[in-house]
Amino acid sequence: MKNKIFMYLFIFTALFVLFQFMNAKKAQESYDAKIINLEEILKEQETAKNLVIDSLVDINMDLTYFSLDSDEEAVAYFEEQGYNAKKLELTISDQIIAQNKAGKDNPIVPFVGMEGNMAINKVRLLNHKWIIADFTDGVYWGQLFIIYDVRDDGVVDFEVLKSFLYPRS
Repeated sequence: MKNKIFMYLFIFTALFVLFQFMNAKKAQESYDAKIINLEEILKEQETAKNLVIDSLVDINMDLTYFSLDSDEEAVAYFEEQGYNAKKLELTISDQIIAQNKAGKDNPIVPFVGMEGNMAINKVRLLNHKWIIADFTDGVYWGQLFIIYDVRDDGVVDFEVLKSFLYPRS
């Protein structure tokens, strides 16, 4: 009787171990398949990310094409005169925007504010001679094309070459 109980116990244990082994094998195969699938998804996403990054780099290059930062000749022009181009760019932008005064139109803007005071919002130095600027009075807005010159004594002269005011829609 004892032998039969041990034999049944041994058979039950062997079947239980076999069941556990088969279950673990199926679980391992399932996990392996999930890992392979996730690795493929990761590769696709990295490829897509690289395409997006390349696209954004191209867009950024296009957007900064007309800027002092990307114009090596303009930077070299200022360096030959002894100026740091980045600092000079900030100084010129600050000089233009600093002419925005409370209660007064910016003197560089050739339009009188109709709904408020005309003020310059954004300035971009295109190269060592040209600036484009955006202005508004809160309702009306427009843009300026400015020629500038940095004299030997460090003073910057501005001349508005072209300007326009968008019609109110």
